[in-house]
Amino acid sequence: MKLLFLLLLFILGHCRTPWYLLDDYTFEQYQAEFQRTYSPEEFSLRQSIFERKLKAIREHNANPTNTWKAGVNHFTDRTEGEFRTRLGVKKGLVHKHHAESIVVERPPLTMSPIPVSVDWRDKGIITPVKDQGECGSCWTFATTEVTESYWAMATGKLNILSEQQILDCTPNPQHCGGTGGCEGGTVELAWAQITATGGLSSEWTYPYTSYFGSDYTCKMSQISHVAKVAKFVNLPPNEQDPVLNYIATTGPLAISVDASSWSPYETGVFNGCNQTNPDLDHAVMLVGYGTDPQYGDYWLVRNSWSPQWGDDGYIKIKRESPVTCGVDLNPSDGDGCDNGPPTVTVCGTCGILYDTLYPIVSH
Repeated sequence: MKLLFLLLLFILGHCRTPWYLLDDYTFEQYQAEFQRTYSPEEFSLRQSIFERKLKAIREHNANPTNTWKAGVNHFTDRTEGEFRTRLGVKKGLVHKHHAESIVVERPPLTMSPIPVSVDWRDKGIITPVKDQGECGSCWTFATTEVTESYWAMATGKLNILSEQQILDCTPNPQHCGGTGGCEGGTVELAWAQITATGGLSSEWTYPYTSYFGSDYTCKMSQISHVAKVAKFVNLPPNEQDPVLNYIATTGPLAISVDASSWSPYETGVFNGCNQTNPDLDHAVMLVGYGTDPQYGDYWLVRNSWSPQWGDDGYIKIKRESPVTCGVDLNPSDGDGCDNGPPTVTVCGTCGILYDTLYPIVSH
């Protein structure tokens, strides 16, 4: 039976069992598929979490009104606290939206019709999906991923850049989005530091070592600049047309989102966020947009939770028209700093339109 199960996975070309084959899925199959081993004391806890989540996944997928499908992945046996380490946040901080040095730009809207769909992966400027592991380093991954793309557009070289340099060498005295390192930060903070220190190293010269959640000191001897950033620019917050136009005509963007409900996502157009009080807690990369023939318009977002999660590491987020807004009651979970307002209005599904930015590279 186990051999047949593995053979079926091979034939279907999936790295994990797809959502439509979960009717008879078992905890033993999950352990084999995700190479899980537990201590005797841990086994019952993990099995209980898995069975509760699998029940919810099956119930969600049985509802024909849902526009997305849930599946099993490397989070299915994890607690909520363990999952939140993937978000790069620290609770209890006070909000300040943008530092005074941030440039906000309103690019001219194109006069010609934009394409009905855009996927910057098709342009050969997107590196493979990465995995931040158990470190709250999403802010560094979003920074490197977008920098990689703009450096590739400018030079023709698609380098894989160093998240660890950002983690180790970016001070965070105002507690922007966290306290720094695996305890959280912001893309704005990362690009400001890269600009100030002269550039960003490659992954190969300054490799990622914080996968299991440890922080390290800055290793100046390993910094050998491969890509340089002159400055970074924010689009107007909470406006859809500038974001849509920019993605269509210019390039991908770094964004902040509420990813607290993303863990079971597998495929489809996701609309499962809290739209009344979205809690921006995660930095990711916006790489395109399109329209699903069944579920409607979407934004295409690259995540940093490995290709085992979602649609090979990506998620389609509902693209609304007209746009709805909510109030983030914990803005310091996203890009907030000390000594700012306690709440902020954020717009778009999962708050996707609030904090959108891109780098200007120099070479």
